[in-house]
Amino acid sequence: MLRGVPVVSLGRQWRIVQTKLPSDWAHARLALTPTNPQRLDRAAALLGPLAPGRAGETLRFEAARGGEGSSPAAVTRALRRLDLERIRGTLELVASDEVAPTARLQAAPQAEYVPLAEAWDALSASLPADWTDLYAQIDLTSSDNLDPGALALAPVNPLRYGPASGFRFRCARSFGYGASPGMTRRCLARLDEQGIDGTLTVLRVLSDSRPVGTQGPVWYVGGKAV
Repeated sequence: MLRGVPVVSLGRQWRIVQTKLPSDWAHARLALTPTNPQRLDRAAALLGPLAPGRAGETLRFEAARGGEGSSPAAVTRALRRLDLERIRGTLELVASDEVAPTARLQAAPQAEYVPLAEAWDALSASLPADWTDLYAQIDLTSSDNLDPGALALAPVNPLRYGPASGFRFRCARSFGYGASPGMTRRCLARLDEQGIDGTLTVLRVLSDSRPVGTQGPVWYVGGKAV
């Protein structure tokens, strides 16, 4: 059993735990004991996506590889939410299981989740050097995050589209209608800070646009101007 040091962030303790796991581990059962028992309820709420169980003043949950539970990246994001609210505690590795031989042959590697701000950096770097306007889409992994997501994205004027759990917005590089690239990245970083996950896609992009007497180009999607 590995005991983390209370003064060390929970995210750091999780990274230490992972170094102690066998290379082919499949499930890791974890126990988190908050330093301040009065923050147990809040810690449980922030760990909600991991479906934690309670045992006295300890929260128990699992990490899994192979798509049959909370991924290591999901655990990282959940513990980061506790660290952001300065909830301290001790993270313990209770037990771990290795991948069964048959599963080891079938398991496919999972792509690591890329935070939205980093995804924006990568997309920006792939655009033409003279891009001026773009139309982008954010798909959230959970509809529960629509309201807090809209609040975090408010400066980019996010708009819902159909029944999907996401938003679309415009970005203008130097002038015209849309948020600036810097503001766009900051809003996406807010989502990351709040543990709101999703994927980012650039739908349309224009280069070297020079509007005269207007605020910028107009795109029509489904017969409506956006």
